[in-house]
Amino acid sequence: MSSRFREALRIAFGLALAGALASCERETRDFDPPQGKAVAPHTRNTAFQPGDPAPDAPATAPPMPDTPYTVEGNAYAVSQGKRLFRWYNCSGCHALGGGGDWGPALSDGQWLYGSRPQDIYASIVQGRPAGMPSFGSHISQDQVWDLVAYVRSLSGQLRSDVAPGRGDGISPREPETRRSPETPKPQVVDDGTR
Repeated sequence: MSSRFREALRIAFGLALAGALASCERETRDFDPPQGKAVAPHTRNTAFQPGDPAPDAPATAPPMPDTPYTVEGNAYAVSQGKRLFRWYNCSGCHALGGGGDWGPALSDGQWLYGSRPQDIYASIVQGRPAGMPSFGSHISQDQVWDLVAYVRSLSGQLRSDVAPGRGDGISPREPETRRSPETPKPQVVDDGTR
């Protein structure tokens, strides 16, 4: 074997290894995430809670969320969010694939309370007045962040290599990876005063 061939082989192997290591973050499976336990919000926007009602956090508690949003680039976390979306019956109001039913659609560009991760987090934890239950203190913060990442994937806000690759239902909607990105914009609510 010539020295040039060995050198080319070593470079090719090094590039392949570097590429494999660079793509590992997308598939990281963190079974013990450091993002925190279930905590109560300071305020709830609704009395609806899953299961037994839990009290609000004391005024001395740190503001929520007290953990960073780190899962958007992680395909495993997004797939966990998709699983939790089904398990917590989010599709009961938002329909399979987030198309909207009794609750607002999550797969379009119209966002009532904001499309930033912290806005979605607040909607899940604090609830919303028109029927969204407050899940604060009922599910852990890492589960909330997984749900946030999945909800953002429904409107094409995640990279296609991270979003779930196939639909699990008979919905005619495209899987999350095939959806074109929607530009979120606040919805103007007509309250009859104009």
